[in-house]
Amino acid sequence: MRDFTVPAEAGLRDAGLGAGTTIALPSGRIAYAERGAGPPVVFVHGLLVNANLWRNVVPTVADAGFRCIAPDWPLGAHQVPMPAEADLTPYGVADLIAEFLDELDLTDVTVVANDTGGALTQILMANHPQRLGRVVLTPCDAFEAFFPEPYTPLPKLVRLPGASWLASRLLRLPVVRRRPWAFGWLAKHGIPGEILDSYLSPIHDSREIRRDARRFIAGVDKKYTLGAAESLTGFRKPVLLVRAADDRIFPAQLFERLSAILPDARLITVADCWSFVPEDQPGELARLIVDFATDRRADVVEEEHGC
Repeated sequence: MRDFTVPAEAGLRDAGLGAGTTIALPSGRIAYAERGAGPPVVFVHGLLVNANLWRNVVPTVADAGFRCIAPDWPLGAHQVPMPAEADLTPYGVADLIAEFLDELDLTDVTVVANDTGGALTQILMANHPQRLGRVVLTPCDAFEAFFPEPYTPLPKLVRLPGASWLASRLLRLPVVRRRPWAFGWLAKHGIPGEILDSYLSPIHDSREIRRDARRFIAGVDKKYTLGAAESLTGFRKPVLLVRAADDRIFPAQLFERLSAILPDARLITVADCWSFVPEDQPGELARLIVDFATDRRADVVEEEHGC
């Protein structure tokens, strides 16, 4: 059930993402923004960011004739807390994404993912491929790299008493935000301060959001991405792998390995960017998404007309 009353906290959402609303799912309530009309494109961000990651990508994709849907997934920068009993393991959040697609009755969906969201999308591809039409994976966790260095200690650290509260306070400091284990190695050309504030205010201001983030992070384990990888050999829908030329977090070999196991994968390298391609090269990423999704639509039309 959708609630078309925009939450008060939606002021943190960039206007370029479109109109905001929330939707009640079996697992909990999700806030999202929507812009444009046409075939659906759903965006999946990673840990401690929200839909604002896509603020410079969505307008171009929407203007090209696509319905762009950018949710705030419960990964620590979301505005609406999840129920205390919600399953926030990687399997649980991937199930939540599938619930979202089901509730909006989206079919032949293009899913675009980054960072931790790429790991969740691989699990979605393995366990819930029915509504997917194609997938765009930008730099993301995969195989043994869930989490990658320098984030591998996080699942143990968040189990320490008071660790998530302390981290939420330290991350208010610019010098901490610039550290490699924070946001320092993610965007080559930086992230605007107001966008970082939109990412980090929820865990600072809300005990429930810190609880959600802590529960997800504590559950991260390479067994999820390794398990998904075993099933990806059977995912025969088109996948675009967008690798960052100067990535300091995700090794180039991760996408080479994904390309080798996916039956229908294209591997592209984008110059002058780190892991957050939507921040460093949003125009190029938007162009790649549109070209990839439009090419697939052309293939479908040809098949329908027997060409």
